[in-house]
Order: sequence, then structure tokens, then C-alpha cells
Amino acid sequence: MIKLRRYLKPYLGYIAVMLLLLLCQAAVDLNLPNMMSNIVNVGIQRSGITETAPDVIGSDALSLMMRFMPAADSERIAQLYSPVDLDAMPEKERSRFAKAWPNAQALSAFQLDPESPDARAQADAIFGRACYAMMHFMQTLSEQTGKTVSAGDADHVSVDTAQLAKLVPMLDTLAPEMISDAVDAAADMPDAMTEQTASVFTKGFYTELGADIGARQTRYIFSIGGKMLLLTLALVSCALGTGLCGSRLGTGVARDLRRDVFTRVTSFTNNEYDRFGTASLITRTSNDVMQIRGLLSMGLRVMFYAPIIGIGGIFMALNKSAGMAWIIALAAAVIFGVILVLFSIAIPRFKVMQKLVDRLNLVSRENLSGMLVIRAFATQEFEEKRFAKANKELADNNLYVYRAMAVMMPTMMFIMNLISLLIVWVGGHQIAEASMQVGDMMAFIQYTMQIIMSFLMISMIFVMVPRAAVSASRIAEVLQTESAVQDPEAPEHLAQPVQGVIRFNDVSFRYDGASENILEHVTFTARPGQTTAFIGSTGSGKSTLVNLIPRFYDVTEGSITLDGVDIRSLPQQELRDVIGYVPQKGVLFSGDIASNLRMGCADADESVLNGACDTAQATEFISNLPEGLHTPISQGGTNVSGGQRQRLSIARALVKDAPIYIFDDTFSALDFKTDASLRAALKERTGNSTMLIVAQRVSTIMHAEQIIVMDEGRVVGIGTHRELLENCSTYREIAQSQLSKEELA
Repeated sequence: MIKLRRYLKPYLGYIAVMLLLLLCQAAVDLNLPNMMSNIVNVGIQRSGITETAPDVIGSDALSLMMRFMPAADSERIAQLYSPVDLDAMPEKERSRFAKAWPNAQALSAFQLDPESPDARAQADAIFGRACYAMMHFMQTLSEQTGKTVSAGDADHVSVDTAQLAKLVPMLDTLAPEMISDAVDAAADMPDAMTEQTASVFTKGFYTELGADIGARQTRYIFSIGGKMLLLTLALVSCALGTGLCGSRLGTGVARDLRRDVFTRVTSFTNNEYDRFGTASLITRTSNDVMQIRGLLSMGLRVMFYAPIIGIGGIFMALNKSAGMAWIIALAAAVIFGVILVLFSIAIPRFKVMQKLVDRLNLVSRENLSGMLVIRAFATQEFEEKRFAKANKELADNNLYVYRAMAVMMPTMMFIMNLISLLIVWVGGHQIAEASMQVGDMMAFIQYTMQIIMSFLMISMIFVMVPRAAVSASRIAEVLQTESAVQDPEAPEHLAQPVQGVIRFNDVSFRYDGASENILEHVTFTARPGQTTAFIGSTGSGKSTLVNLIPRFYDVTEGSITLDGVDIRSLPQQELRDVIGYVPQKGVLFSGDIASNLRMGCADADESVLNGACDTAQATEFISNLPEGLHTPISQGGTNVSGGQRQRLSIARALVKDAPIYIFDDTFSALDFKTDASLRAALKERTGNSTMLIVAQRVSTIMHAEQIIVMDEGRVVGIGTHRELLENCSTYREIAQSQLSKEELA
């Protein structure tokens, strides 16, 4: 992947936005369980009462609570609370206050000073300890009387005025040590415990004052629920945004990779094609690129998000209950062990998957392109078995991997459910001991599930990264492969107009990896206005020789010049622009006849196309087609015959109107009559061009001004037909095998 990191640079903005949105998404995800905990703890259990110290309290209740405060706290509370004076309030405020606290005046209520910035925090802390001290005192008192009262019974504490009036004198008769012990016990308790106890007392104080507790509870639940709804909408927006950024990133990088791979492949010589194989190049351009696209569009999001949600979940869970941290550690250890075992089994199979895809593509391509040969030799059964073997190997590998990965999800769900049960069991005990609240336990479960899910997401990365890494290496291998034929750093240029004089100067050539030259010391000159023909036995090097001219390969020794300029010092585009090339196998592309012919000249009008077709002897069969030049051509030109395909290939080269033409055995699919007509028309149309023709038939090239006879990579004869019959035994043998005595004479 590191080899392809430069492709990420244009999309760093998307990555930054995606990371920001993921942080926002994680923040929302981590806050939702906490808000749910508040609904349970505060909205349901505390009736929506968020404050520990009451905003308003009756005078008798305040006097009672101050009995359970140290002297310093009692003095501070006396400073923080002031008597309620309805007559001193403005009319509007008095009306609102009377509606909220109907019994305040009757109970001589006191109000917490709202103007003191530290009043709330100080009052909450003092009242929390006082309420817990009172609860502890009541428990002790109950135990002494034979009735056990737990902290959970705080809901049943009465703060009725009449009851409080009876309780205050009783406190004066009890041993001060009991109250002192309760106050000391409260001082050592955590804030969460004291707040939970105090909220019950505060609810009682408010009820005594006539406050509508149900309305307060409803408002709180709807308020938190509304915030959760808004956060959920924000979560959806962040998820959509990260999805959009990820898709743009993955699709953009995939597009750039496909473009560069295709561009690089088009510059390859046959040596590079042979090294990779066409099927493998197709797989690398499609399937391998898709693996990287999947990693960037989805895997990158998971790669960022999983650690954030995992680490954040741990901190939030520990904030709820540090005592249950061992449960998270246990879950992480078990999950990590399961992932490690599964991946040690699956990862090696992932690494061979792409090679098996290559193999299947190779077999498929060979079968589809060679279907006629397969039918002709009746080898369908053999090819079916060959395909079935490649298909089965890939299917078995995939099934093995996906079965191993399929085990992971139910295993993880089983672990998650066990962990949930363990949290409920441990948390239930802590709730019974009043050291944890129900909402906190529920939030702890959700945070633990988020932590486990982060492990699952990380496991997905472990699946995607190895495949994408293999694909990235395969793509990088193509991109880093330099073609054996390169443009010069300081190119020369042809003089205009181009004459077309081609000279081979002691040229030798061998293919990469070959131990021997396929061409040895070839020297000749091809001139404009003349036809230079090449003939020889199969494998003598004729096609290789003419393929050196457009630099499909570079010479091993010697040089080839065009108008006196070494073709290796010319830009490839400039060199090939002056050559009209017709390959041995006529290849047409999907489109129509006109689009194929215009490959020679993109802006050629129909008169130029018709003229080229006339010369190539293609007009007759084109005119019989229903749509003429606009007749569709299927992929590879399979909807026209071999001879028609060959003539269209010739017409395509003629549209170019080049100073040099190369015909690499392009007349073999033509009958003798069409061959003769075509050669005559060519001579007339291309009279000033340099013509190079590779042929197997003597009749095709016997009228050429220069015939070069090849044998095992060497030139064994150069001359006209008559000269070679007299001076070259190799040519004479070829001619005698093809022509009658009358034709030879």
C-alpha cells in the first residue's frame, strides 16, 4: 500500500473531512448511552430532579436536615438559604412561584440563593452528605428497634410536616454519638451515593411543597429524549458524510489507478505482456483495483473509527464503574484470542486468492477466444474439466475463507451475550449494595458492546488489508515496470516533409531471456516509391524484422535509421505517426466501420474513408451491408469474415496517408483475384510511399522492386524476382514450390 500512497495526495481533503466527521460520529455514539443512563437514573428513578439540594424547602425540613450537618456546613447552609417573602416579589414572579410551590407560604419555606455562583455546588455537596447521614441514622435506629431498613428504603422516608414535628424533639433525646457517627459515615461516602440518597429526600421536600413532580419528570425525559433525537440525526448526517467522502476517495483512487495501469500497459512491448499475461493484466486492472477501492471507501473509515470508539468506550465505561474494568479486559482477551485463531487460518488463503482469480480468468479467456478451435477438435469436455478445476480451486479457497470468517460473527454474538449477562450479574450486586445505579449499568453494557464492536471492526480490517495489500503489490508491479522501449531524453526530430528512407545497418535482435539472436546482421535500404518485400520460411524472422521499424522492439545490435535519423532518438509518437501499419492479424474494435477506419485519422471525412475502402477492395461488401460505413462491428470484428476484416485493416492504414506502409502478411486471407486488384490499387495510391510487405506467397511480391529473402534470421538474398531466381537458391525453392514452370518463365 505504501507504494501507492501518492494516489492519496489529491484526496487528502476528503480524508481530513472524513476524519473530522468520524470524530463527531464517535462523540455522539459515546454520549448516547450516557444520556440514556440519565433518563433512567434521573428521569425515572429521581423523577427528573437533577439537583441534590432543593431549590425550595420547608422550614421544618431545613431545620431537620441541619441537625445532620457539621457546624461549618450548617452555618453555610444558613447563609445560602433565605426565607421566601412572596410579598417582596414582583407580581409576575410571585405568581410563577406560587404556581410552582403552592404550599411554600404555609410551610414558611426557604429558597436557595440563586445569585451566588458557587451556591449550587456547595449546597449540593452539603445536602448530599446530610441526607446520607440521616439515612444512616435511621438505619441504625431501626436496627436497634429490631426492624432492618436498607438504603433502598429511602423512597419510603416521610417528610410530612407533622411527622417532622414529632421527629425533631425525639432527636434531642437521643445520644449525640449516633448523629455524629452518621455524619462521619456520610463524609466518607462517594458523591454518587450521597446524590442518589439526597434525590429521594429532595423529591419528598418538593412533594410537601405541592410541586407537580409528574410534570417535572415528563419535562426532563422529553428534554433528554429530544436531545438524543437531535444527536441521532447528527449521527446519521455524519455517517452519510463519511460515506460520501469514503466513496469519493475510493472511487477517485480506483479511477486514477485504472487510468495509470491502462496507460502503462499500452506502452508495454510484447516482452512485458508475456511477463504478466493478458488475463493477469485484466485482473489487476479490475479485481485488484476494486480491492483497493473497497479498503479506501469502507476500510479506511473503519480503520479510523474503531480505535476512537474502542478507546472512548473504555474511558466512558470506566467512568461509570471502574470496579467492572476486569469484565472489559476479559472480553477483550477472549475476542482477541478468537480473532487470532481465525485469522491464522484464513489469512494465508487470502494471499493466494488473487492468483486463483488470475488462473480462472486465463482459462475463461482462452476458452472464449478459442471456441472455434475447441469445437473443431471436439475438446469441449476437456476444456470443461479444465475450467471446472480452476473454478473449483477458487471456490474451495473462497469457501474455506468465508466459512472461517462466518464462524466469527456467531462466536462474537455469543461472547457479547455472555458478557452482557456477566455485567448484569455483577452490576446487580452493586445496585443492591447501592454502589451503582441501574442507568449506569445499562450504559456500561452499551459501552462494553461498543468496545467489542470496535474489535469486530478491527477484525474486518485484518481481512481487507491483506487482500488489498496483495492487490496493491500486484498493481505497483505493473506501474513500476518500465517498457523496454523508451523515448529518448533529448529527442531528435524528422525533417519535413518525411521522405521515408529506411536503412537497416547491421541489425541483430534477440528477445529478452533468449540465448540466441533471432535476427543476425541484417542490412538493407527501403526507399520511397518502391516496394520492399520480405519472404522466407516460417520462423525466419520476417515479422520480427518489420516490427523493429515502429519500435515494437528495439534492436539489440546495429541501428535502424529513418531519413538518416536513428529511430531510437525519435519520440515514439512522432515515429509511429508517419507509419501506416497493418498487422498480421486484422483486429477491429467495437463500434462501426467508420469509427474503425478513423483510427488512422480521427477527422477524416466519408470521401476519404470511401477512397481508402476502394483501394482496399472493401467497397463492394460494405455497400451490401444495410448501414454501409455505419454498420456496427462487434468486439474483435467477429461479425465479418477474415478477408473482410483484413481489407478493413488495410483501409484503416490507408486513411492515414502515411509516407511509410508496413503490411505484415496481410494478404494471406485474400483470394488471388482480390490480392492482385488490391496490389495494383495500392501501387497507384501509395506510389510515393515506402512500402514494406511481408508475404508467404511469391505471387504477392514478385513485382516488388526489392525482395529480401530471410532464412533463420539472416538475409540470404536481395534483388528482384528475376535476379533472385537466378542467384538465390532459397528463393528459387520457394518459387518453384508455389509457381508453375510457365509462371517461373
